[in-house]
Amino acid sequence: MENDGTLAHSDRGGEVIAMSEAETTREISSEEVCVLIPTLDEAATVGDVIDGFHEQGYGNVVVIDGGSEDDTQEIAREHGATVLVQSGDGKGQAVREAVDYIDVPYVLMLDGDGTYDPTDAETMLEPLSRGYEHVIGNRFADMDDDAMRALNGFGNRMINRSFRFIHGADYDDILSGYRAFTADSFERLSLDSDGFTIETELAVECVKHGIDTTVVPISYSARPEESETNLHPIRDGGTIILALYSLAKTNNPLFYFGSLGVSGIAAGGVVAAYVLWQWVQYGQGHEILAVVAAAGILLGVQLLMFGVLSDMFVTLHREQRRRLEQITRERREAGETDDDR
Repeated sequence: MENDGTLAHSDRGGEVIAMSEAETTREISSEEVCVLIPTLDEAATVGDVIDGFHEQGYGNVVVIDGGSEDDTQEIAREHGATVLVQSGDGKGQAVREAVDYIDVPYVLMLDGDGTYDPTDAETMLEPLSRGYEHVIGNRFADMDDDAMRALNGFGNRMINRSFRFIHGADYDDILSGYRAFTADSFERLSLDSDGFTIETELAVECVKHGIDTTVVPISYSARPEESETNLHPIRDGGTIILALYSLAKTNNPLFYFGSLGVSGIAAGGVVAAYVLWQWVQYGQGHEILAVVAAAGILLGVQLLMFGVLSDMFVTLHREQRRRLEQITRERREAGETDDDR
């Protein structure tokens, strides 16, 4: 943050955008905020989490439950939260369903496992008052020593590096479950993840749709002993990496199709080299392998060319979208309305 009152960090597709605090700052009241807590068997902690937000002045707390087999729903109701039972399965589906229910402009989302601190709510919401549309809480800024196992920490850092490399933006902690966002920006995202990869998809979609996103430091505590995690580091980590790669298809097609093309060329080249070596060394011909090698190289070249063309279309689409958004902002500032036109 600059001392001249200008916001210096805002990722819109990896582009740095400056905004004037004087032009964008507005106070957000607690009545405009809904605290959204997706849960699954969080009876040991959800009551304390809800109470923590009530103490901070946030009375609108919505718990979207995935069919807990313990007393999560009953405890949430006893502590004054509105409880919804999701119609489908998975955290991603729960979040989408709950946001459709919410009728206030700002959403503060976090897990109900007691690892996130309700006192960080103001830190999370403050950037929204300055014009940002999506805020990610960085757990690594203030993490308890025993809050994350070494394997989980290594996996998180590898996933964040992969995200920066594939999608071209640095959000520090894309797997953080502590998010603040405007309901309007959420509606602009194309989300279809049903499971726990919702955080990954949110980060990718923010880059893809040019959502003004920033990262703030938060504290992250160890799960209480009586609370058990639903995640499996190796299996779920692999799923997240695959999701990052798959989502590059529409956000960074040059990387997605280019990597497939390079792999095809490399595989075809290896087979071709083997065929050539067999022919030179032993005088043996491998016609079928030669055809396979040629097909692999040709397919790889085609995929690489398709990636270049797709990247051009995506770049043009983003430029057109930015121009439309700029025109919309200028018209809004000028006080134009449909009636005026």
